[in-house]
Amino acid sequence: MNLTQEEILEQCAQMCKNTLMETLEISFCEVGKDYLIAKMPVNPRVHQPDGVLHGGAMVALAESVGSAASYMFLNSKDLFIRGIEISANHVKSVREGYVYARAEVVHPGRTTQLWDIKIRDEEQNLVSVVKLTTIALPKN
Repeated sequence: MNLTQEEILEQCAQMCKNTLMETLEISFCEVGKDYLIAKMPVNPRVHQPDGVLHGGAMVALAESVGSAASYMFLNSKDLFIRGIEISANHVKSVREGYVYARAEVVHPGRTTQLWDIKIRDEEQNLVSVVKLTTIALPKN
């Protein structure tokens, strides 16, 4: 089953309903052959006490886009995707606007997948570098 880019983005949007992704206002905005991009607004909802984007919110964005990418690219409704390891280096603070997370596949395995995720601000400045490993588990 080959889905269009619009259909993939709509499936991602449906997966976000009543989840942390909806709470953080994460939305998926672009998909390609080996990548998926999601964005998140930077506002007081995701700030740490000193008014900058919380590192935990960036990690949640990264794991959300990487896990969704695994699910979409494996193209199987018979699998659960789970993050099993994540590592993030935050290199720039952001106070407002949007951040964009681009998940690119490093290893598209059937069981485990490795993702390189770069988070950038609206001016394309690098904000965070994340490595995510996901695992595909059968639903039954």
